[in-house]
Amino acid sequence: MSRDTQLKERWDRVVVQLSNQFAPGETLDLDAIIYLIGIQELGQLHRTFKKDEKVNLMHIAICRLLEPYGYYEFDYIDREGWPHYKVKAELPPLKAGEQAVLMKEAIVQYFLERAYID
Repeated sequence: MSRDTQLKERWDRVVVQLSNQFAPGETLDLDAIIYLIGIQELGQLHRTFKKDEKVNLMHIAICRLLEPYGYYEFDYIDREGWPHYKVKAELPPLKAGEQAVLMKEAIVQYFLERAYID
């Protein structure tokens, strides 16, 4: 099986499982999945977030997802429990499609590590 085919199959499993769990009858998109990962990483699951906090949740998720690729490094958790990351390496210039593939790869790896998918 090619790497692209395997990624697509695993990505589809992530989308189906998360959609069924968090949005029955709907299909979550990439941004929604990143948002859910941000909530998971923050660990404050049962609260409502303000608009700026939602943006910060997505930032947390992106940093966490790209940490294994060497782009970010965990730095500390602040007094309110929000994780902070520092930039280790600048992301290379990527086209929109390339960005989406990188994020999907990182998300699939995130859920493989947690045994959410196999």
